[in-house]
Amino acid sequence: MLACGARGPQGSEAILLFTGTGTSAGDVAALETILEANHLSYDTVSSAELNAMTADGIRRHRLLIVPGGNFVAIGDSLTPAARTNIRDSVRNGLNYLGVCAGAFVAGSFPAPYKSLNLTSGVQFRFYSAASRNVHKTAVAITAADGATLDQYWEDGPQLTGWGAVVAKYPDQTPAIVEGAVGSGWVMLTGVHPEAPESWRSGLTFSTPASTDHAFAATLIQAALNRTPLPHF
Repeated sequence: MLACGARGPQGSEAILLFTGTGTSAGDVAALETILEANHLSYDTVSSAELNAMTADGIRRHRLLIVPGGNFVAIGDSLTPAARTNIRDSVRNGLNYLGVCAGAFVAGSFPAPYKSLNLTSGVQFRFYSAASRNVHKTAVAITAADGATLDQYWEDGPQLTGWGAVVAKYPDQTPAIVEGAVGSGWVMLTGVHPEAPESWRSGLTFSTPASTDHAFAATLIQAALNRTPLPHF
């Protein structure tokens, strides 16, 4: 029997973690740490493996997680058929969690960029820190229940125009959103609650990494189980 937190033969687990071209190896590892700490077993899938999967194969899983990294490279690594299969799978019941680049690629890009377009044409832009030439920082997000959490942010999107807003950046643009796409459930985050302690070097956080990691687990469980979180 597969132990909780381990990886099984592809197609056997509820969670499918994308590890393909364009993903950050560090963010993949950070998400694996959260999954394993919360006894959530998962399969990993490369770009080539995902490109070879049918829609039925993808839908054997309940949740696809796409981590941070380079959203252009992620989109380019997936064939048109794979992008269509993912989109159709979500519309037919697959859940999706996009973190940073994974949130960007869930949106819609103009050509020649490639995306999943789970958002009916809504395109996301970078959070305003990027316009100030800040590309990595601690940012305080405010959840709908009033809690404020310092989160690691690195060139992530603000998510205006799609879904219910679970948390906001200091400039009041959406940092985390959720919503139904067909019979699937989609959660997108522009910040990295899964960020390990090592990423915090040189930055100031008032929220402990352990608290942020618990929040990351909450997002994963909500996406996996289609549980709406409190929203504005």
